[in-house]
Amino acid sequence: MNIKPSAAIRKNYNQISDLCRQTGEPVYLTKNGEGDLVVMDVESFARRESLLKLKEKLLQSELDIQRGRTYSVEETVAAMRKAVAEVADARKE
Repeated sequence: MNIKPSAAIRKNYNQISDLCRQTGEPVYLTKNGEGDLVVMDVESFARRESLLKLKEKLLQSELDIQRGRTYSVEETVAAMRKAVAEVADARKE
């Protein structure tokens, strides 16, 4: 875990930026000895956001399964064929 005082971002921006990119980890900034901000590089942030969205979808899927909201293979295949047909029709227009 990388922890720096908030003044470090003003004085050592490039160093903190490099640290974020090299490690792929966030840097925690403190103010008066207490947590204040978290800084991370854009790629790591985007990857983290994607993972969070995926986890949310997986959790929702698990809840759907527990509640019996599932589809048969036939229903899934029919839905996929319908989606493919809709895309093909949209390309023709």
